[in-house]
Amino acid sequence: MENEFVNYNQALALKELGFDEPCFSIYYSKDKSFSWHHHKNHTNDEPVLDTGEFNISAPLKQQAFRWFREKHNLLFYIYQQSNDTYRGVAQIDNKSQLNHVSEDFKTYEEAEGACLDKLIEICKKELR
Repeated sequence: MENEFVNYNQALALKELGFDEPCFSIYYSKDKSFSWHHHKNHTNDEPVLDTGEFNISAPLKQQAFRWFREKHNLLFYIYQQSNDTYRGVAQIDNKSQLNHVSEDFKTYEEAEGACLDKLIEICKKELR
């Protein structure tokens, strides 16, 4: 089930970009470990008891893609390049300007992760 969530570096980048929606999971900032809590919604900057550090929300990949679409008008799609490779494309607000992920991937999930990284990169550039 953990592969349904963004990785630690993506979660940290999303936090820096302003993502603060309730999530079922968190990364502990001290050791980057993943924790699944189905009974509680977590948000960024929840204090960790007695440490002075803060947890980092671990959204589902689906949540992250929706957040990019709704908050930043950034879209993505993944297509099958050949029988055994996938490629991702990030797109800004349905414009013709496409940002291809620079390599092919053997699985859809790898291409999905690369698309998230590309959306993060585009969003960081726009905020500069």
